[in-house]
Amino acid sequence: MRTIKRLDKYVSIDLIFSLFFNEKDAVILESSLKNKLGRYSIIGRQAYMKVVKKDNLMINDELCEEDFMSFMGNYLKLNSESNTTELPIVNGAIGYISYDFDRVQSLALPKCVFIFYDQFIIEDHEEKEIYLIANGKLKDSAVSIKELQGKIDTIQINPLTYNDKSDITIKYNFTREEYKKAVSSMIQYIIEGDIYIANMTQRLDIISERSPYEVYSRLRKNNPAPFSAYMNYKDFQIVCASPERFLKMKNQVITTRPIKGTRKRGATEEEDKLLLQELVNSGKDRSELLMIVDLERNDLNRVCIPGSVKVNELFTIESYATVHHLVSDISGVLQPGLTAVDLLEATFPGGSITGAPKIRAMEIIDELERGKRGIYTGCIGYISLNGDCDFNIVIRTAIHQNGSYSLGVGGGITFESDLDFEHEETLQKAKAIIEALS
Repeated sequence: MRTIKRLDKYVSIDLIFSLFFNEKDAVILESSLKNKLGRYSIIGRQAYMKVVKKDNLMINDELCEEDFMSFMGNYLKLNSESNTTELPIVNGAIGYISYDFDRVQSLALPKCVFIFYDQFIIEDHEEKEIYLIANGKLKDSAVSIKELQGKIDTIQINPLTYNDKSDITIKYNFTREEYKKAVSSMIQYIIEGDIYIANMTQRLDIISERSPYEVYSRLRKNNPAPFSAYMNYKDFQIVCASPERFLKMKNQVITTRPIKGTRKRGATEEEDKLLLQELVNSGKDRSELLMIVDLERNDLNRVCIPGSVKVNELFTIESYATVHHLVSDISGVLQPGLTAVDLLEATFPGGSITGAPKIRAMEIIDELERGKRGIYTGCIGYISLNGDCDFNIVIRTAIHQNGSYSLGVGGGITFESDLDFEHEETLQKAKAIIEALS
């Protein structure tokens, strides 16, 4: 039996997570930028079921003959339950799907991890309220909540202190000229009519003395984002400050918010305004976003009620600590009888980080990029047992393993792309995380 308790005294969710970040499989989906996109933050702890796909699908470390999508789809249908609260999730799973999820090649890390948690801690940023949820899967839920509240009551509000500077070394998997050459090859495919647009990325491998949670804490403070995440898995950690929503579904209504078009923030207010205006007026960036909107509409139409797919915002500006972005908002209504898993199968990976047409763009990406993307440009989020879900696009994200961090950065390439500008844009996108690691 589930127990839900609202805390009498407000304590911010980042302080609460500072108690649990080191626990095995503890995760937070955090709206560290508290705007209209980020009303809730969610902590998951105390796993009762782990669904992990590497070469094979494992459920609680036991081999499962089903594939991931069919297992999750069946589990959601068999264990469906309503959520009578306003909270985004009371029972369900938090996890990720890597970009290379459907590929045959083995990756160093699991292709996907979804963990069903007994406990959730949720902050409603709008109302400044904290909710504790225990589902009674591992122990009596009332006892579980009492123990959890006891831990939270011990919190001392002492801000974490870190060294001012950390030495880092960065290794790029492309030189500047090699990256420009790959972009040039991509443009040639566009000229020849293979694709209209594709996303070209490079990877940075970074050695830093800072711990993953330290990097996350610095990032959330200096570069807050609506779709941040910290995930503490057995032998790797994910540090994410994504500004981009891939998919949200609530009561069968789906929204997706692709980003295409980036400018760095100016050093002065005047320069910042000029750069923002340059983005607003950029024909290249607007056409880039328009192509991705068209692709996302087509993807949604595969699983949505005919006539329900609409473009709500076409060219909206969103500003962050280091960059401005051009964003669109598209919505639709899922067909009856389908689930969040059907939605993922129809739309993954997101069009903004592949290109159009999607399949051919991904083939060209495989040819021109060096190595697999892994978790980068996949998605992180939750699936609730009532059918709702919310996922980001995994960008502005560092993966930590064995003392090293890997970071993917990229941008959309069109016929109008300038080679030097495209390379510079990737460096701007890496800036916030490099600063957090430094």
